[in-house]
Amino acid sequence: MRLPELRLKKGEERRLRAGHLWIYSNEIDTAATPLKSFSVGAQVTVMDSRGRTQGSAFVNPNTLITARLYTRKGDTLLDRKLLEARLARALALRTRLFATPHYRLVYGDSDGLSGLVVDRYGDVLVVQINSAGMAAMQEEVVGALVQMLAPRGVLLRNDSSSRALENLPEEIRVAYGEVPDFVELVENGVRFHAPVRAGQKTGWFYDHRDNRARLMTLAKGARVLDVFSYVGGWGVQAATAGAAEVLCVDASASALEVVTQNARLNGVENRVATQKGDAFETLKLLHDAGERFDIVVLDPPAFIKRRKDLEAG
Repeated sequence: MRLPELRLKKGEERRLRAGHLWIYSNEIDTAATPLKSFSVGAQVTVMDSRGRTQGSAFVNPNTLITARLYTRKGDTLLDRKLLEARLARALALRTRLFATPHYRLVYGDSDGLSGLVVDRYGDVLVVQINSAGMAAMQEEVVGALVQMLAPRGVLLRNDSSSRALENLPEEIRVAYGEVPDFVELVENGVRFHAPVRAGQKTGWFYDHRDNRARLMTLAKGARVLDVFSYVGGWGVQAATAGAAEVLCVDASASALEVVTQNARLNGVENRVATQKGDAFETLKLLHDAGERFDIVVLDPPAFIKRRKDLEAG
């Protein structure tokens, strides 16, 4: 199948050849291939200025990141068949790494599916779509996941702020089956309840699994402060690894309620305390009170999202 052509300016293929997968609007030869000629989410073959194929991508002509490569081959449609193959490869990789079905199944560009995140909580899947190309395939994504994993439910957490950059609307809804407010997961041998409907991002932060495992090797007998604790991923794991005392600090009362539930779930509620408050103010109060900790965990939200945030961050 012949896909429409998206042509780059002279020399602008260098980043792609170095391994980058995104193409910015100022790298495109708009005289040869006007952006207004492409529909949002369209799939194209990317060519350099000399007509050499750089790969296939989907396009959003209205955004700074104008194209996202999904293969280095030209004229290759990202259809249901290729989507299923990418999902199957991702599943095989995660199955090798993790003993239980609790992990990030799809990690966007890393799995050849730019803008798609899929977190697996046993028989519940939480899907987040942050690119126009993936949004155009949303039904196929859900259908392929249901066919491959037969989950109890699939939740769309399409409420990320990054969707605004792609001019995509926000929504949270069940796309298949039934999804409870909380789902259970196991990480590093520790049980947790994650608030997938109302929690941050997709409900959990699987990307810190190995870091939390490292913390567990250091925690025995320690007094631990977990700042920006969310639902206790760090603090509760430290307690289960033998920390003498853990204090979880967060601005969200509902998140701290889940910390207590998760501590109770693992039988360490007598060693996990919570304190609601602004992190910076609470740190100052703890300092002024002469409090001391053996381990301090700081896992804050992003302070620098744009160049103008650099100094404050």
